[in-house]
Amino acid sequence: MRLPAEWEPQAFVQLTWPHEDTAWYELPKVLDCYVEVAKAITRYEPLLIVCRDLEECKADMAARGFSPEGLPIRFAVAPINDTWARDHGAVSVWGDQGEKCIEDFVFNGWGLKFGADLDNQITRNIYAASAFAQDVKYIDMRPFVLEGGSIDCDGAGTLMATSECLCSPNRNEYLAQEEIEEHLKTAFGLERILWLDHGGIVGDDTDSHVDILARFCGPDTIAYTRCEDPSDDNYKPLKAMEEQLKTFRTLEGKPYKLVPLPLPDAMYLDDYRLPASYANFLIINGAVLIPGAASPKDNIAREQLQAVFPDRKVEVIDCRALLSGHGGLHCITMNYPQGW
Repeated sequence: MRLPAEWEPQAFVQLTWPHEDTAWYELPKVLDCYVEVAKAITRYEPLLIVCRDLEECKADMAARGFSPEGLPIRFAVAPINDTWARDHGAVSVWGDQGEKCIEDFVFNGWGLKFGADLDNQITRNIYAASAFAQDVKYIDMRPFVLEGGSIDCDGAGTLMATSECLCSPNRNEYLAQEEIEEHLKTAFGLERILWLDHGGIVGDDTDSHVDILARFCGPDTIAYTRCEDPSDDNYKPLKAMEEQLKTFRTLEGKPYKLVPLPLPDAMYLDDYRLPASYANFLIINGAVLIPGAASPKDNIAREQLQAVFPDRKVEVIDCRALLSGHGGLHCITMNYPQGW
């Protein structure tokens, strides 16, 4: 098996469409954001939209002056609890003989925090509805619990994850960390796992998904969230993460090139601090999409990532509405490799 890197050529990106029964604070603003994300993705590659009702979804688009007609958009209908495609979506791997596979892990609402009985079935439902190419093989990974946002891979045998998330209660608590590591190595054909034992962002309810903390941008480059304000509650855990990242080495034994991304200014919903992060960016064919916070820091993050991805256009999309659900741009998307 081989788990490809996100920067490898892609076939399409999946969005799971919000509706009135999904857990969004201001659904109209969230739908506005989804439309902007759909527009941005389809400038570069096809889009698969999973929705509970096709006419409802198209009506949401029409109300925002957006039509899927003539665009590389297709739809799959399935019952859904929520819309975090990164976490309930399939994980794509290349098989040992070059076969195309999707691995369907258990999704249990981030450690039984939220209802996920329908989301846990989305991948098998859309696979049965021919959402993927005919030669893509379905692999049921149950009973192992895993969310796509909890892992990040360089495509060459190294995976990065946080011990807080993957070893948390109510996921795979029947396994020791060493056993979890062996499961991941087998599932993804890995040589090793870089475990982040520090780091976290206030307001995050995923138990520290790595995709808001640190991301591979190439075999020797990691972009990560840095907090420079010692009075911020995020400062100590992110500083400890930064120090650990400095100890990581590539398979060739060299230090990684570390690219710090600013922590967005604190945003709140009532008294709850929202977990904003520029590390929650999405890599697609020809572009990198950054979750914007309507802040001067947006441009700092854009410039940092543009230097890392000189051959891709780096775009900022205002994703503040997504923070009401405690997530971001990478969290609502799932990418699939070319051929899927």
